[in-house]
Amino acid sequence: MLSKKTKYGIKALSFLARQENQTPVPIADIAKSENISIKFLESILLLLRYSGFLGAKKGKGGGYYLIKEPKDINMAHVYRILEGPIALLPCVSHNFYEKCDDCIDEVNCSVHKLMTEVRDNTLMILENNSLADITF
Repeated sequence: MLSKKTKYGIKALSFLARQENQTPVPIADIAKSENISIKFLESILLLLRYSGFLGAKKGKGGGYYLIKEPKDINMAHVYRILEGPIALLPCVSHNFYEKCDDCIDEVNCSVHKLMTEVRDNTLMILENNSLADITF
């Protein structure tokens, strides 16, 4: 299942992408609009800021804003930042590969075959969607 961290991160990014003039939005406004705890949202937005998606302005008129165009924010990249590997098993991961301890023959493993297909299809969907594609 998708973690709340990833779900809320995507919701917050979508909220920011919908802002017409891209001026900083206070965290409380995002939290209220998307029904997310402010404390939890703070940690998510900090991660997205350090990952190069968001900027922040302190003080009066401060808040968070996108520093990239929504069309340039790839959802596979967002997913990996917030959730980690796209693959459901380490033996099928492109970036975090590890052999399964209980697997004797990875090539003929039915679980490996199925999870490779799941990874490939999930990756294709995420890679082919930008923040602009999912924001409405």
